[in-house]
Order: sequence, then structure tokens, then C-alpha cells
Amino acid sequence: MGTLTLILGGARSGKSHHAEKLAAEIGGDSVLYVATAQPFDDEMKARIAQHQAERPAGWSTVEAPNQAALAIEKHYATSQLPEKVVLLDCLTVLTSNLLLPFDDPFAPEVEVTINRETDGLIQCIQSTEAHFLIVSNEVGLGLVPPYPLGRAYRDLLGRANQRLAQIAEKVLFMVAGLPMIVKE
Repeated sequence: MGTLTLILGGARSGKSHHAEKLAAEIGGDSVLYVATAQPFDDEMKARIAQHQAERPAGWSTVEAPNQAALAIEKHYATSQLPEKVVLLDCLTVLTSNLLLPFDDPFAPEVEVTINRETDGLIQCIQSTEAHFLIVSNEVGLGLVPPYPLGRAYRDLLGRANQRLAQIAEKVLFMVAGLPMIVKE
């Protein structure tokens, strides 16, 4: 059975950098990086290119803007030497990718879709020997969003974070690049 470290924080809190540092410490070159971002504009293309350039050359990468659990399972099914660490960066973008195709963010099938993805990640964690590092934003610390899509997103991501935190061996909260232990 695998293990999970959930790394939460706000925008630019150092979540991804810290997760990459932990991945290298735990797995060395035996890391599967699961990327969820999509290059919709030039700025995102540049961010993605920068992330790719900064990643160690020995790491494997799977692009999974949706169905991340399925992508991990497929990778492991074909890998002769499964990676010791799976770094998913990030649940925040994955949730957004799953939510945005729906016209009504509060439609029941939206929550079903997010729960299915979260269930899949939990199943992946439990069915492998890997140490999972999942990066996600904590979006519930600010004001209530003034528009329905923002409120639905905050609620859906918050519930997914809670479910993962429940099964995680360790939960970190990043503030100004510094990890604070929430659960250990």
C-alpha cells in the first residue's frame, strides 16, 4: 500500500517547489511527475515550459489534464520499473479542468465527476507501493467568491482536499516557502 503526503497552500506559497524537493529526496530519479496544466495561452505555455526545464531529466512525466488516476494506472501497467514517487501537480488545476466543461457548476454530475477522480487517486495510492505527493491550493481562506462558478469550485476542491487529507500520512501547509506540519 502506498503513502500520501498532501501539500496545501496559497498561490506562490512554494508548494510545487517543496513537493519537487521532497520527491527528489525520497525517490531520486525514480519519480513520476503527473502534470495537469493545459497550455491555453502563451503565458501558460511559458509556465509549463519552465516547469519542464526545471524538472530533473531522469524523472518520467505523464500529462493528465483529466483522468489523472487512469493515466497513473496506465503508466504503471506498462512500466518495467515503477517509480518510487508519484508527484501530482496539481489537484487545483485538475479540479478546474474537470469542472469547466459543465454549464451548471452545481449540477450533481459535477460533484460525481470530481468524486470519481478523487476516488481514483485514493485507489491508486492504496494499490501501489509508491509514495504520492499531491499538491493542491487551499482556496477556503479568503472571502466567499461573488459568483457561482467560484463558489462551486471552492466547495468542490475543499471537499477533495479534505478526503485526501483524511487518508494522508502527512499534510503540509506552505506559507512563504516554509512548510508547516498539519498532520503527521
